[in-house]
Amino acid sequence: MSAQAMFTRYIGIDYSGAEAPVSRLRALQVYESDGNSEACAVPPFDSGARNWCRKEVARFMRDRLLSDQPCVIGVDHGFSLPLSYMQRNALTSWDEFLRHFHFHWPTTRDHMYVDFVRDQDPPAGTSDELRLCERWTSSAKSVFQFDVQGSVAKSTHAGIPWLKQLRDDRRLRARTHFWPFDGFDIKAGLSVVVEIYPSMFRRRYPNTERSADQQDAYACAMWLRDMDVLGALREYFNPPLTLPERRLAQLEGWILGVR
Repeated sequence: MSAQAMFTRYIGIDYSGAEAPVSRLRALQVYESDGNSEACAVPPFDSGARNWCRKEVARFMRDRLLSDQPCVIGVDHGFSLPLSYMQRNALTSWDEFLRHFHFHWPTTRDHMYVDFVRDQDPPAGTSDELRLCERWTSSAKSVFQFDVQGSVAKSTHAGIPWLKQLRDDRRLRARTHFWPFDGFDIKAGLSVVVEIYPSMFRRRYPNTERSADQQDAYACAMWLRDMDVLGALREYFNPPLTLPERRLAQLEGWILGVR
């Protein structure tokens, strides 16, 4: 472990917005490294279960964020929506957005599917609406682009309300930095939750036995660890953005690793 490392644990979560929050999904994978070893799969809390569910992943994240060991958790779904959506709905901060979104997309309810909410015609957007961070990449899709290969729309709409639940925990919030919404600079000793995009890293790490979803979670955890050990993670937390772009990113969010 490098003396300059910011964290002691590195967690990659390959997310899934399929089915309900209590549904156990093979596509939902959690990998973790303690900084001194290769990332390994984390088993679900329920010893009799083979796969995670979203409700259990939120509990796992809460436990790690409340521990005494600072960690960084990379989650594979959008943390916010484009400026165009914010303007249509008169939203000026991420916390205001989280309250608004949770009201219209109650996808933390045990048996609520994303598609059930979509059928009710909640506030939404179109597939040509992109956040700045998505315009800076060659392959990131709109968070409104449902039902296509590689889409993050369903996982985003399933995952954002869980971020609100975590952020509403005062004890957790006091020791957690939600990046970049709480700023681009990270105070020493804090844990961090970030949006991450596995396709940026998955080919860096050989894979002989893991499924595609396992490889994505593994690659995210390993990349976070490797960059921190090298002392490079601080640079990724400060992408080369102008001041107006930084203000926009604190509303729309940013994908860690996009520079």
